[in-house]
Amino acid sequence: MNAVLQPRAPEMHADEWKARVELAAAYRVFDMLGWAEMIYNHITVRVPDSVTGGDKHFLINPFGLHYSEVTASNLLKIDIQGNKLDAHNPWPVNPAGFTIHAAIHDAVPDAHCVMHTHTTSGLAVACTEGGLAQNNFYSAQLDEMVAYHDFEGITIHADEAPRLLASMGRKPLMILRNHGLLAAGRTLPLAFVNLWTLQRACDIQVAQASLGRAIPIPPAVARKTTQDALQFDARFGAGQDVFDAMTRVMEQRCGTGYKT
Repeated sequence: MNAVLQPRAPEMHADEWKARVELAAAYRVFDMLGWAEMIYNHITVRVPDSVTGGDKHFLINPFGLHYSEVTASNLLKIDIQGNKLDAHNPWPVNPAGFTIHAAIHDAVPDAHCVMHTHTTSGLAVACTEGGLAQNNFYSAQLDEMVAYHDFEGITIHADEAPRLLASMGRKPLMILRNHGLLAAGRTLPLAFVNLWTLQRACDIQVAQASLGRAIPIPPAVARKTTQDALQFDARFGAGQDVFDAMTRVMEQRCGTGYKT
């Protein structure tokens, strides 16, 4: 099966095509950063209301493709139950993999984009009783931004959704205990910069663990640091400049094939 379908931009609403190109870029950026998990895990975005008329439709990676094979045209469009809406696309969807995403997209108004990873250091921190430690430059930028959800096995059962949502509350980041990291945002770039910051905090925590007792950051300092972290602020791009830069780097290394 050919991984790349022909471009469909001429017969597609411009807003949907823009969302597809941005999401395909995100998959390629994740791969460049080493965040891919073979053919598993997902980044999902809601198709703009200007396209759907308010119906909840989403874009997700085709099940069976590596992140490096994802393109704007082979992304799948699905509904809130994970059913395919684009009959022309031959790739299957993994409904089980959409369980977490569906719950958040459906219940959290600002969850335009949901990202989930199983990175080594992220999963390592998720396996610790203490979770994310407040002891480094990156964790200090996430004060009161990280929720936790206890492990219930592979997330394929819809009855877990209410508990997952209760765990998440209004926080944009969540550590799925024994499982991995998750970010939700009103835009893809904002979700990305949030997740990147959490990932860096986990990287530092894991690297530091072998060096002895860490210096804790006082709660008041962490609160001030989070307030001063301008990368999350809409006045300063809310991650757009960061994501644009990473897209340019990805294009220099991997080309622009993701736009097809």
